[in-house]
Amino acid sequence: MQKIEIMDSTLRDGEQTNGVSFLPHEKLQIAASLMRDVNVDRIEVASARVSEGEKESVSMICRYARTIGMLNKVEVLGFVDGHLSVDWIADCGCKVINLLAKGSLRHCEHQLHKTPEEHIEDIKKVLNYAGERGMDVNLYLEDWSSGMKDSPDYVWKMMDALKDMNIKRFLLPDTLGILTPLETLEYIHQMVTRYPDQWFDFHAHNDYDMAVGDSLAAVKGGAKGLHVTVNGLGERCGNAPLASVEVMLKDQMHIETNIEEDRLNEISRLVAGYSGIAVAPNQPVVGENVFTQVAGVHADGDRKDHLYSNALVPERFGRKREYALGKNSGKANIAQNLKELGLELTAEQTRAVTKRITELGDRKEIVTQDDLPFIVSDVLKHSAPENRVKLVSYMVTTSYGLKPIASIKVEINGEAYAADSTGDGQYDAFVKALRKIYRDSLKSTFPLLKDYQVTIPPGGRTDALVQTVITWDNNGNVIRTHAVDADQTEAAIKATIKMLNIIEDERAMPYKKPYKTI
Repeated sequence: MQKIEIMDSTLRDGEQTNGVSFLPHEKLQIAASLMRDVNVDRIEVASARVSEGEKESVSMICRYARTIGMLNKVEVLGFVDGHLSVDWIADCGCKVINLLAKGSLRHCEHQLHKTPEEHIEDIKKVLNYAGERGMDVNLYLEDWSSGMKDSPDYVWKMMDALKDMNIKRFLLPDTLGILTPLETLEYIHQMVTRYPDQWFDFHAHNDYDMAVGDSLAAVKGGAKGLHVTVNGLGERCGNAPLASVEVMLKDQMHIETNIEEDRLNEISRLVAGYSGIAVAPNQPVVGENVFTQVAGVHADGDRKDHLYSNALVPERFGRKREYALGKNSGKANIAQNLKELGLELTAEQTRAVTKRITELGDRKEIVTQDDLPFIVSDVLKHSAPENRVKLVSYMVTTSYGLKPIASIKVEINGEAYAADSTGDGQYDAFVKALRKIYRDSLKSTFPLLKDYQVTIPPGGRTDALVQTVITWDNNGNVIRTHAVDADQTEAAIKATIKMLNIIEDERAMPYKKPYKTI
């Protein structure tokens, strides 16, 4: 079986995403996960001579990589600048330089203001010096795609002059993301045919949304390595996403890599958190919605011999199939969710619950699995679950120059409690009053707030309902509840009371499966 080498450039090219700058300890953690857990073949971690902070980051990564025997996996982008880049990289403890040369005549003449012969001589000097310092060299031909389109003779001149030098790999970037898969196949094939003894990597950019397709074509053309970034981070439209390239190679081309697929979701979440760039819900493999069936017919098909599943099964990536609740759900989706919650309904009861969820979907309300027990209770008028926490009354006030104040009265398992508190906002004051009740009166822990999102429901207007989704951590169990209201604070309060009912119901009946969503 053919095997392709994967080089991840999240920490170098990915950091060129607008607004993304990783702290040194963040770079170290991402690098460690990529090498140790995801098992990429190589990582490109920085550009030389950027800053002293960047130098410390590279040094930290190299020290760590040396301790686990993976220093040869760490690479740094360097420039044709005499001894400067080589010394900078060597001082960090790194042993591999990815030297950035010009792959098109236009770049050579208009950016460097040099002839091809002058540029080649400058490259050779850096190559010789890197060899003296015991470094391996990979050579980027920057703007190679334009070079193949507009000045192929220049590309051949560069290759003829450098092919016998101490270059381990030639790295061929589509710097401007201008290639189609057919062009990529043709140009890579020309390189491999003309220089069969050389190793070629392909580095895709996604300006025309072709990065994954171009990567596939590059392998078809004979490339031995591909460059990727986690979540497709990168300058402008980004680079080829690691997860998408991995599954494309394995499933569509039957090509082997060293990637540990069950860690792809984990590294995606880590990079999204540190970069601040959220993963699109429909991003293949790692998006929140990609293993969620919405149409009821699909859920029914899954129940009948997995008719709507492909090779991208969620368990392969450490995830699970979910069935959305809304106007398109149908009885099959409802049945799947009820089964997960351990709730058994008759066919007539399931139809009644399905009707109510469809009505909510028509109003564009998002229905989560956490809501299902409450919908069942409301529709069927039985205790599944009982409202063990009731908000009797509350008042929140805010004044200029003063902290907001909340005064609340709640009923928990039939007992009434009251408390007052101040906070940094109206909702914060409300939650602190609740915490006070749980701490002082109930002697019980209160969940930690993990995430708080406020949106206008899809299709809504700025003066319409707002939707609040709150995520809590209750002793390691993640609970997510939502509510809608015309007032943001009121919606948040409703979602909080809903969360407390879930917890109290679980405490009252610990043998039941916890109601939780991750």
